[in-house]
Amino acid sequence: MDVLYTAGIRFAEVLQSGPPWLEKFWISVTSLADPKCIFTICFPLGYFLDRKVGVSVLWIGLVSEWLNVVLKWFLFGERPFWWVHESGLASRELILLHQFPVSCETGPGDPSGHCMITGAALWPLVTALTALASRHSRSLLVKLTPFCTYALLLLAVGLSRVFVLAHFPHQVVSGILAGAALGWGLQDRTPVARSAGFFMAAAVALLLGSLGLHSLLMATGIDIDW
Repeated sequence: MDVLYTAGIRFAEVLQSGPPWLEKFWISVTSLADPKCIFTICFPLGYFLDRKVGVSVLWIGLVSEWLNVVLKWFLFGERPFWWVHESGLASRELILLHQFPVSCETGPGDPSGHCMITGAALWPLVTALTALASRHSRSLLVKLTPFCTYALLLLAVGLSRVFVLAHFPHQVVSGILAGAALGWGLQDRTPVARSAGFFMAAAVALLLGSLGLHSLLMATGIDIDW
């Protein structure tokens, strides 16, 4: 893994060596793609377009947020900002990296939450926009625009997370793949007909489940809060 981590550090160095204006761009992308935006921006937008789409965004965002935490507990994953010092690489080699206010994230890093949750929750919105475009245009370019935008957005989010040293490249890739797969798999399984009480109960169940799993792992000697 050290070879993979070192390669990720070198890739981050290349990203950070770009023109100064790119720094503001990457920081803006990583801020705007915060998973909170799924609930504060994407859900209302999806609900405005279609109730089923909005509920799908909310449901998939909820499940993917929970699953991301659980996956991180099992996959662990170092954070670049911390690993470069803890591994001793910074003392052995010249590392040209910059720290940002959003660099010092704690907790396991694999898979990337920004990429996974955004990729999953945006899937129903993208497919709805694709269907809408297909009804109003025969142009293949127009039909593909939503998914192309989706792919470019996830690529930008992933690169921004590497740029600010929050994740290694392989953690970003795993987040994107997991998010897209989760969005595709859950889209047709959204409990649209359920009441608001069901979603509140589901949220409480997921919360209690994660707390129970946390306690179980700690009891077995696995320090997931390392």
